[in-house]
Amino acid sequence: MNNFQITGFYSFTKLDDYRSLKAPLYEKCCSEGIKGSVLLAEEGINGTIAGPPKGVRRVMKHINSDTRLRKLRHKTAFSEFLPFRRTKIRLKKEIVTMGIPGIDPNSNAGTYVKPEDWNQLISEPNVVVFDTRNDYEVEIGSFVNSTHPNINKFRDLPRWISANQSCLTHKKIAMYCTGGIRCEKSTAFMKQLGYEDVYHLKGGILNYLDYIR
Repeated sequence: MNNFQITGFYSFTKLDDYRSLKAPLYEKCCSEGIKGSVLLAEEGINGTIAGPPKGVRRVMKHINSDTRLRKLRHKTAFSEFLPFRRTKIRLKKEIVTMGIPGIDPNSNAGTYVKPEDWNQLISEPNVVVFDTRNDYEVEIGSFVNSTHPNINKFRDLPRWISANQSCLTHKKIAMYCTGGIRCEKSTAFMKQLGYEDVYHLKGGILNYLDYIR
């Protein structure tokens, strides 16, 4: 029986007071028997938590009570086992580390592409299909004809893009990642560089696999 609920979530939204959110969230997780890890930063929130379904729902309700966090992107699964041993709420400079200041995915991310429309987009001419994941994730599998930046960590991606702009200029850029968060930030970075036709797979590969069998 799947007794435990696992929910991953994120939102890019300005949280000037993110430090003050840590203690109440930690206390709520502990009181509900919830384990996992949540990152808080000025640019938003990113986390995966697990525990009894009622407890997870109550923690998510606590998070959603902040009007800035009512549009969380989230994905839920169930398990027979609790996958985490501890509860960690950490304060960070970024919820997904790119190391480039001034990127605003909340207002400047690329165009979302629904899973059911993704295959058509990447089959079009003049489209560069761009895998933003790390090397070890790419080894698991990727879309045919994808461009792989061969990076060990996400913060290496801007350097690769800057060094390979000649391959990307005057192209449609179709980016994808595992769950969507890195694509939001990387497409915002691309648009900041001046690229206009920038798209990304909504919800990443995980969402795609739910729709396309």
